[in-house]
Amino acid sequence: MVWGSVPSVPVARHTAGGGADDIDFEIKGAEMQFVEIELDPGESAVAEAGAMMFKAPSVTMTTVFGDGSGAGGGLLGKLMGAGKRLITGESLFTTVFTHEGSGKARVAFAAPFPGHILAIKLDTVGGTLVCQKDSFLAAAKGVSLGIAFQRRIMTGLFGGEGFVMQRLDGDGWVFVHMGGTLVQRELAPGEELHVDTGCVAAYTAGVDFDVVRAGSIKSMIFGGEGVFFARLTGPGTVWLQSLPFSRFAGRMWAAAPQTGGGGQGEGSLLGGLGRLLDGDNR
Repeated sequence: MVWGSVPSVPVARHTAGGGADDIDFEIKGAEMQFVEIELDPGESAVAEAGAMMFKAPSVTMTTVFGDGSGAGGGLLGKLMGAGKRLITGESLFTTVFTHEGSGKARVAFAAPFPGHILAIKLDTVGGTLVCQKDSFLAAAKGVSLGIAFQRRIMTGLFGGEGFVMQRLDGDGWVFVHMGGTLVQRELAPGEELHVDTGCVAAYTAGVDFDVVRAGSIKSMIFGGEGVFFARLTGPGTVWLQSLPFSRFAGRMWAAAPQTGGGGQGEGSLLGGLGRLLDGDNR
């Protein structure tokens, strides 16, 4: 078993070949990262709607129905692509950014919440990456966004991501956003790893994803770790995230002022008095 920490600020240059547009990029920032993609004339990148941070004037934007991969032409292909994205919680539309000038031009896409951007060239992981819903940020044009169904009922019910996860296919670069710190694990054939269900960020197609009971009944009820763990079995590569968005949002909700009461975690009466003094008594 090999442990590997994902670099916080990776810089990558492309290698030639492949069916998807071959792009250069750089990931910048620490906790709130963004990816800056350098396009040659005629090259394109596909991004989730609303993810753009900035672009050069020569980079044009085109909103397309579906994933913008160009696969499965015609109206039926577009409807199928859009339907897959809708099932995984994404927008029906994606935005294609194309460099229509000369020289090189840049476009950048920002992460939606604290975490790290994982950059993977799909042809280095067998052409397929399975990841959590809503994690897709951007990709080289030509990468297909699909769905991966959990065929086991227990895994779909208690696996943390439901019955549907995102499936990215192709041979180009993809950029997915994960919460907190990323850790990469290499699993040998038959090797198992038990993970909190929300901390499973992504894995290659050869990894088997199942669930296992979290210890005794007492541990399941009072242990605070949920009823089931995710059981990942090799061979393949898995990426883990230290801060799932659901956990991050839950802590924010618990600390936020609630209807008919005050915020939590601020000393109750003294916390309310402090908010009254500084004018924050909404």
